[in-house]
Amino acid sequence: MSQYFSIINVRTLYTMIISVLVPLICYEYDVIYDIDLTLISIAIIFPLVFAIRGAFRRREKALEHLSKIRSSLMSIKFALMTNEKLTKEEVETGKVLLISILNELTSHLQGDKKTRSKLDNSIQDLVNFANSNPETISRSVKGKVVGYLQKVQEGIENCLAIHIHRTPISLKAYCKIFIYIFPIIYTPSIINKIGVENPQWLTYFVIILSEFILISLYNIQDDMEYPFDKQGLDDIKLEEFLIKEEKSN
Repeated sequence: MSQYFSIINVRTLYTMIISVLVPLICYEYDVIYDIDLTLISIAIIFPLVFAIRGAFRRREKALEHLSKIRSSLMSIKFALMTNEKLTKEEVETGKVLLISILNELTSHLQGDKKTRSKLDNSIQDLVNFANSNPETISRSVKGKVVGYLQKVQEGIENCLAIHIHRTPISLKAYCKIFIYIFPIIYTPSIINKIGVENPQWLTYFVIILSEFILISLYNIQDDMEYPFDKQGLDDIKLEEFLIKEEKSN
């Protein structure tokens, strides 16, 4: 059940308080008017949907880059394993270096900012390993390793760019402000449509439900925008992209 409450946070509490106070004030001071609610869709719904779609695209791009990184590293692993000139110890060393690259990448994406230098060093260690074995790693194999590493580096930079640069901050701030003032604009019109003579709880129900839907969509977008921090239901499972260490018999 906890997964269904993951979108509820302190912003939800603020909006629920506003959704209760505004109808109370409107009924107390007879604030009633009729406006075209198309204004609400233009001011809130359209930019909010745009932000959600942008966050979803970022998540899908991150998955694509992570898949390319892992597939390229696995190709390097297979190239080392099928090289008969390499000793078993050298192959194991190569595997450890490949595992280290993904471990440092996932640590950095999950918030450890100090691991960027470690990530760069782990890639350099793999390059040094390929250069330090000219007798056993032929020029053709080394060319494959460098080619795959180029794809790995490109994927890493794309993932880091997604991690650092978010959806437009001004758009998110705009959405949040209008979600907070939504009951102020919306409540008098709802009272007018429902009618003062009808039960007040209907107004409270409509306002609270509408505000809850809007802030929940905002929270979903905010969680999806950070696809690596493991705080949202739709976050990327980075552990699935790791290369597992093989247990020796």
